[in-house]
Amino acid sequence: MKTLARILLVEDNPNDEEMTLEAFVECRLANEVVVVRDGQEALDYLYRQGDYAERQCGNPAVILLDLKLPKINGMEVLRRIKGDPELRTIPVVIMTSSREERDVDEGYQLGVNAYVVKPVDFPSFVESVKDLGVFWALINHPPLGSVSRSV
Repeated sequence: MKTLARILLVEDNPNDEEMTLEAFVECRLANEVVVVRDGQEALDYLYRQGDYAERQCGNPAVILLDLKLPKINGMEVLRRIKGDPELRTIPVVIMTSSREERDVDEGYQLGVNAYVVKPVDFPSFVESVKDLGVFWALINHPPLGSVSRSV
């Protein structure tokens, strides 16, 4: 029985969400993808509170995090994740349209594992997401305590 790592996608743009999920399907990535649409919902998921109080224990194997989010922005979500001993080992990949050097620098100062600027054209976007998904969900060995599911 094979186990697959869970991916947490934090994305408020419905088009980017759809393209990301489509890219995972296209590359036959069968991992469970949990989608949350704002920073507060991401933290609720990670801390098992609010709508996620009853979710299965364990952390995702990777978090794909947008920066420009409603309620709580991506940098603040990253700051809280990397400042928490229970969450800091979760790999976080910032996926954003921001090429601002201050965002890149701040992300790495806070401990992001990778910073990816979303390509504007669909084929490049899909290819980038496929590469990210395959690496972080299949090739990378996730930290102890990452959620897996049986298939």
